[in-house]
Amino acid sequence: MGRMNIMLFHSTCGLRPAVHAAADRLRAAGHEVRVPDLFEGHTFDTVEEGMAFKEQVGKDELLRRAVLAAAPFSDQGLVYAGFSLGASVAQTLALGDAKARGLLLLHGTSDIAESATVDELPVQLHVADPDPFESHDWLNSWYLQMQRTGADVEVYRYRGAGHLFTDPELPDYDEDSAELAWKVALGFLATL
Repeated sequence: MGRMNIMLFHSTCGLRPAVHAAADRLRAAGHEVRVPDLFEGHTFDTVEEGMAFKEQVGKDELLRRAVLAAAPFSDQGLVYAGFSLGASVAQTLALGDAKARGLLLLHGTSDIAESATVDELPVQLHVADPDPFESHDWLNSWYLQMQRTGADVEVYRYRGAGHLFTDPELPDYDEDSAELAWKVALGFLATL
């Protein structure tokens, strides 16, 4: 058990107070946490507004910003983490970083490159059940693909919770699910 260097990426709603609160929760557990702003100050109250902005900026530019944020710290062995869109960004970076120590995904996943391989990378996913953006069929396929890369994957599903169930300022918020997710996630980080 040690202090992890965590790169925490925000959702399509931007760098909202809930992301800073999550970072503070992780810091209180003894971890070093950085929360890059991939949206350069823009925040949104709905996933739809955030998705529209994400499309304007473009996936390649968001990934470029994420890589630039993580690069100065990647030699320390980062744990990549993120919410929804941020989880997909975290996944992409972790699968491309041979020194990654772990991957914590909240509310989201991403496509996996055929060539991706990792050496037993610990991965934990927390997702609503059902989730409008993460169907059961998709998650089953994602799980098998992640295992093929060599990742050690755990999936936790939260029945009846909304997509972004850890953000207390959004309608998706589910306090019981959020607290359980954080308890499990902190336990996961403590094992890395």
